[in-house]
Amino acid sequence: MVRLAALRPVLAASGLAVALSLGACQDAGFSAAGSARAREPIPQKTVALMATKNMSPRDPILIRAFKKESEMEVWKRGTDGQYALLKTFPICRWSGQLGPKVREGDRQAPEGFYPISMGQMNPNSSYYLSFDTGYPNAFDRANGRTGSYLMVHGTCSSAGCFAMTDEAIAEIYAIAREAFAGGQRAFQFQSYPFRMTAQNLAKFRNDPNIGFWKNLKEGSDYFEALHEEPRVGVCGNRYVFGGQDAAAGACSPKVDPVVVAKREKDEVEVAELIAKGTAATRLVYQDGGQHPYFRESAPSTQLFAEQAQPRPNMGIVSRPEALAAAPEEITIEPKVKPVLLAKIDPKHEKGKAAAKATALAFAAPATAPAPIPTREAAAAAPAGPITVASADGDPASYRKLLGNLFGGAPAAPPVAPAALPSADTAPVAAISPAAPLPKKVTATARLHPAPAAHAAATAKVDGLNPGAAKKAEGKPADAKATESKPAEAKPAAKAGEAKTGETKPAETGKRTEGSNRNRVAASQSGN
Repeated sequence: MVRLAALRPVLAASGLAVALSLGACQDAGFSAAGSARAREPIPQKTVALMATKNMSPRDPILIRAFKKESEMEVWKRGTDGQYALLKTFPICRWSGQLGPKVREGDRQAPEGFYPISMGQMNPNSSYYLSFDTGYPNAFDRANGRTGSYLMVHGTCSSAGCFAMTDEAIAEIYAIAREAFAGGQRAFQFQSYPFRMTAQNLAKFRNDPNIGFWKNLKEGSDYFEALHEEPRVGVCGNRYVFGGQDAAAGACSPKVDPVVVAKREKDEVEVAELIAKGTAATRLVYQDGGQHPYFRESAPSTQLFAEQAQPRPNMGIVSRPEALAAAPEEITIEPKVKPVLLAKIDPKHEKGKAAAKATALAFAAPATAPAPIPTREAAAAAPAGPITVASADGDPASYRKLLGNLFGGAPAAPPVAPAALPSADTAPVAAISPAAPLPKKVTATARLHPAPAAHAAATAKVDGLNPGAAKKAEGKPADAKATESKPAEAKPAAKAGEAKTGETKPAETGKRTEGSNRNRVAASQSGN
């Protein structure tokens, strides 16, 4: 019995070692005693930089990481309650692909929103210093994701972590330590696949992870529009972002008007980029990436001017052969193949404004976006709570954005002679390719047809009113009005049999343009 009690500490230590060996970065040791390197002060250059930005070392912080750009930002909150960027650090190594971590051993660095408390700081890390991201969080568990010990640490080796070099993690660790000393209970760590710009969203719109990334963008929009830390909740298998109501568990928290304006502005910009032909692509890495700052051939940049020169020692570099290979950019085809729609008479389209093709995922009017209102302007606007967590789940926003394309509010009718029927009154889908073609009519008769003759012609083409057609055919006066001289009718009739009825070559080209426009719109609707 005594012997067993004596072995318990050894067994506990062995169990901890085994558990840590299975972790993504195999980061051993969580001693509360600390170490000399964990007590190193913030570099004097960084303290001076804080002073120029009206910050103090003990102000709260927030950290954001971007895989594709291989950058990590440290933000500090000022006396006005808003965060400002303090410094950007180059990431020496991250592993896997763009996209969230899904299961243990997939080498994926996590993506999402994670609170970092003092207990997650590791002063005795195997990789100089580190902090645990807290993966899996409530969102990850709700989506069945597994894994453990996903860290931000030193050196340049990653198996699902963010490796920053010893010098960089020492500075980040010291900044976080002082924020905790100032009273911050936990700082927010936001991890993204890339910067949530309209260009990136248009480019990666067909990636399998786009739904998850658009959910992350809701939190990014909140922070970038307000420079306030978003409160994060989980409803079902989605993140929700907002203020106190989101923290209290509301699944439809109120959205600040400034945040709504930013989202709508981005959606318009994405739609315009897609309409201009931005290709949908996907980046495939051999195994993660590294910032160009650490490559010998890359010059130093002003962004990292505060870093030591020459470049810091990277230490152990994981899979250097994978770093040597640049990511491969693969074009992703639309999910829906193009569908040929019925042709539209170009004569009836002249008075209509040509609508630019947009993608369904980011459809929006191709107009100049309205500027984002200031906080004061938003506060002066009439109060009207918005109770949706995202534009994706708001049917009203889709009706507003897609109304003119998919059966919403009809467009203004074109200006046309009173005798011409409106193009919107006769459905294009009712045109049958197998229907017999009408007889040749003169230009005068086409522009100013007699009422009965026009009704007969409409009935023959559309098959909508056969009774009116019979009455029209029975009147000799109508027949005279629609017939032309024998010398003019024969050549036109032959051309009509060989080509497309009475349509002139120039008009045929216009019909083709209308068909192509409809084909593109149908193709991009699945993006």
